[in-house]
Order: sequence, then C-alpha cells, then structure tokens
Amino acid sequence: MINRVLLYNSGGGVGDALQILPLINVLKKEFNSANFYYLCAHENHFNSTLVDFNNKIETLNLGIKYFGFRWWHSLIIKNRIKKYDVKKFDLIIDLQSKIRNSLLLKMIPHEHFISSCLNFKFSNPKINVKKEKKINNKILKAINYVYQKEFKLVDFDLNKIDKKFFSESEKLLPRNNYVGFSITQGNVYRKKEWPLNKIIDTCNRIKEKNKIPVFLIEKKNVELKKKISNLLPEALFPEHETNIISPALVTCLGTRLEFAITIDNGVMHMLSLAKVPIISLFGPTDSDKFAPEYKNSVSLDSKKLYNTKDLSAITVEDVLTAAKQFVNF
Repeated sequence: MINRVLLYNSGGGVGDALQILPLINVLKKEFNSANFYYLCAHENHFNSTLVDFNNKIETLNLGIKYFGFRWWHSLIIKNRIKKYDVKKFDLIIDLQSKIRNSLLLKMIPHEHFISSCLNFKFSNPKINVKKEKKINNKILKAINYVYQKEFKLVDFDLNKIDKKFFSESEKLLPRNNYVGFSITQGNVYRKKEWPLNKIIDTCNRIKEKNKIPVFLIEKKNVELKKKISNLLPEALFPEHETNIISPALVTCLGTRLEFAITIDNGVMHMLSLAKVPIISLFGPTDSDKFAPEYKNSVSLDSKKLYNTKDLSAITVEDVLTAAKQFVNF
C-alpha cells in the first residue's frame, strides 16, 4: 500500500515543473489513496506560479534553501529530518541526476527510493531498465520495474483550467490564422535565444500565407515589444492586452494557434500541455531530453543539424521546411 510519496525536483524553472505533470498525473491516478509531497531546490511552482493548473502538491519543508546544492547540507539533514518530524515515505522519486543531491535525498526515511542518477545506482531496490533520455519515461520505467506494473503517462487534462482563461484567450485571438512565437528565455546561464532578425524574416514569410504572428512574451518585456512592433506592425501581443497574468492563459492561447515556433523555455511546456502543433528550437540544451513528445511536435537541434550548440546556426529555411507539415508554404 502506497500512502506517502515524495518527489524531488532540483530544477528551478516553471518548465522544469510543467514537464513532469504527465508523471505526476499517472502517480496520482494509480496511487490514488496516497498523500503526495514535493521537495525542490527552489520554489514549489505548483502551489504558486502554476496554481491555475489545479495540480497542487504539498511542499515538504525541511528549512533548507537550495536543497542539495550546498556541501554543508549533509551536516544538517539528519537534524532537520528530526526537527520537522519527517515521517517515512513509501516511495521517494528523485527527478534529477546530481550525485550529492541524490545522496542527501536518500537520507530521508523511505521504503523505496527511485533515482536515475548514475543509471539508478542509488536506487532501492536495485533497478535494471533500458536507458531513456526523457525523465518521465525513465522514471516511469523504473516504477513499473519496482512495482511490476504497466503504468502509462497521463496527459494533462485541459478541463482542469478554469473556463475564464479559455474565454479570455478567444477574445484576445478571435480568428483562426495565428502563428505563435515564444522567443525569450528564463534561464540566463545558457544562450538559448534565436536571433531577432531570423524571427522577423520568418514572420514576413508566414505573412505571405495570410498568417498573423502572435508573440507570447510577458508584459515586463516592454522594450522588446516596441522593437518587434516597429518591425512588424501587424504582430499581436495578447499578454499585453489583458489584466490576467497566468501560465494557464498562455496554454489556452495556444489552443487558438495554428502552430507555434518556440525556443526551449517555459512557454514551450505551457503550449505542449495543449498539444499545440509546435516547432521547438534547441542549441545548448538537449532536444532528446527536453523537447515535447507528441505527434505534432517537431524539434530542430543545432547540434544535430550543424554540430554546434549555437542556436543561431538554425536557418529560416530550416524552420519553414519544418512548418510545411502544418502550413502549405
């Protein structure tokens, strides 16, 4: 009987949280009597930024900021487990691969411990499954191995989003000939942005097919909006025309798009929840690991195409060729 489950995610971005929703969904479905807890090195986005997706998970509080990312955490973890009266978990799932973090996490009382770190070396019991790149597939295979099950990932149910977000997205984008663009990155440590001149060139090409470019950029990006508007007067910026600020609105706006072109960022994962036809551009990050995985998802990776991590190597023609499966260019 599984009564208590803990998930640990060291990623700090909204996208890091969104991409594991199919895994969380299957766990909640199959272990439906269990209480779920979330431990993260940063903020629990499910209970804050992503609250409108209605997928709250109780935060496990150990009073340790940036859990696992400081060497001295190993000196205080036992004391914190005792201080916060942390009860034994039936299952702990480690969603990252840093050795120190995994070893620290394993000190929390548990029955089963599943961690893909070093090909499941620290897991209990021992796990022997075929290697996978995508974290959801990797962890689910391990869970099925441990519990001798055949669980399958469960897609996010759009009906969990309040209808007001769908109504607002329809008001903002009432037509059916929109192409979305998400061009800003949240993580500043790796350059993941595609050059603006190539984005503008792409927009001009899709305009020839009577498509309207829609930019999904936050209100704080005022200068970028001005720059794009000067170059593309017909471009739309729906998030700048509403008082609603929520990732759930972005997902709903995605349902109004014919297709979208995006870099590897949080918006990519917001759109993928709605299975929006999508072209995702990758440079320094791993497309095999992070690209959305469904029928109308295409990823262009500069490492595979041009043997470079420089995203700017991807050409306008590369993108338009990929778009041909969505639009007749």
